[in-house]
Amino acid sequence: MKNIKPLLILTATLLFSSLMQPLLAQENIFIKEYLERLEKSKEYLILVAEMMPKDKYDYKATPESMSFAENLMHIGWAMDWHSQSLMGGRQARDWNTDTELKVDTKSKKQMIDKISETFDKTIKFISDFDPNKLDERLDYFGADRTKRQILLLLADHITHHRAQILVYMRLNGLKPPRYVLYQ
Repeated sequence: MKNIKPLLILTATLLFSSLMQPLLAQENIFIKEYLERLEKSKEYLILVAEMMPKDKYDYKATPESMSFAENLMHIGWAMDWHSQSLMGGRQARDWNTDTELKVDTKSKKQMIDKISETFDKTIKFISDFDPNKLDERLDYFGADRTKRQILLLLADHITHHRAQILVYMRLNGLKPPRYVLYQ
């Protein structure tokens, strides 16, 4: 009878861990697939940024709109904030004083380099992110969201602003690269 208790504990532990494996694998698959998508998003956005002539970086569709350059740098700001600050706990940048992820006096090349670097930092952050924390909840502008949802919101935000700059290209007579090739 004394040998039964350790055997039951071992059996229960093995059963529990075998049931947990598929759940953990699903989370790892989510991260893997998300990173693949983010890499493609980076490639596509950099190509779009390179295609837009530098003299059109100040173009705005309407006076109250962000310019092409402002939309581009806003994507970087959003990636940095969602990953490093919201999910990573780092102090958020001060929008009023921090110019690292703003147009400021940056050249076209400097903006593209900064966006590429910010994608790389975001990709590294997510690569190192513990998938067990995807179910942790955060306040997102008054909404209760999981960290998994935050990643999806980030992807949506990138797409939203990239779509605006694609329209800016068309309004300037430029044909954007085919998106379907980057899926």
